Amino acid sequence: MVNLVTKSELLAKVAQTSDERRLLARIADQMDHAQRGSPACTPFLSTAQQEAANRLIAVSGTPRHLWSGGFPDAERKVCAFLPDWQEEDSWEPPFTALRCRWRSEDKLTHRDFLGSILGLGLDREKVGDILVGEESCDILVFQELSPYLLQNLTGAGRAKLRVEEIPLSAVVPPEKQVREVRDTVSSLRLDAVLSTGFSIARGKAANLIAGGRVELNHRPCLKADRAVAQGDVMTCRGLGKCVLKEVSGLSKKGRTMIKVERYL
Repeated sequence: MVNLVTKSELLAKVAQTSDERRLLARIADQMDHAQRGSPACTPFLSTAQQEAANRLIAVSGTPRHLWSGGFPDAERKVCAFLPDWQEEDSWEPPFTALRCRWRSEDKLTHRDFLGSILGLGLDREKVGDILVGEESCDILVFQELSPYLLQNLTGAGRAKLRVEEIPLSAVVPPEKQVREVRDTVSSLRLDAVLSTGFSIARGKAANLIAGGRVELNHRPCLKADRAVAQGDVMTCRGLGKCVLKEVSGLSKKGRTMIKVERYL
């Protein structure tokens, strides 16, 4: 059981920002509820928030827990904390899925759906992945929001929607599309690799980093000279996500050869 002193010490050890501290304080309370015998569950967490939660879980003795986003490879997930009496296979996700359809001539994006949902006054933490396909979009939401969205989510962008609830087993993630970029860089600095990944000038990459728009491995990074390693994930607001997939060695001119995959 996490007492107040221990909780304060844990948060000081793992939280890196004030927002993260507030989030982890809530998660520590949920861990405490489970240790008292009551199941507890977090809201949907981003990848960065999941990493922070995992740090807290690790320093707390790794209490019984499981992660779920509704389908394999989900990005946004909830963490359920289980009391000693509860078996994992008896846990039921507190969320469901909605499928939205529209006319084939209308083109909708993730931003269109997120904007419509937030425009209804809902918190982002109540919504999981938004999976946009050619003519349908599956949205993971907490069950208590389903009736409200079924009635009020009538449009996205300029398109009218037809919305129905579907079982989680019917969720269909769209196939991920990536573009491979091969290049050479003078060094494995964040600004250099980001420049390659998003096909932008290195100076612009440095400005984006300084402006707080870039995350390295799901953590904000303001240092253009931060070293990047194979497997590292870079995200930039407005541009998307890319991964340094391969570092091949040096070219004849002494530059480092890399392969970056950009998610489209």
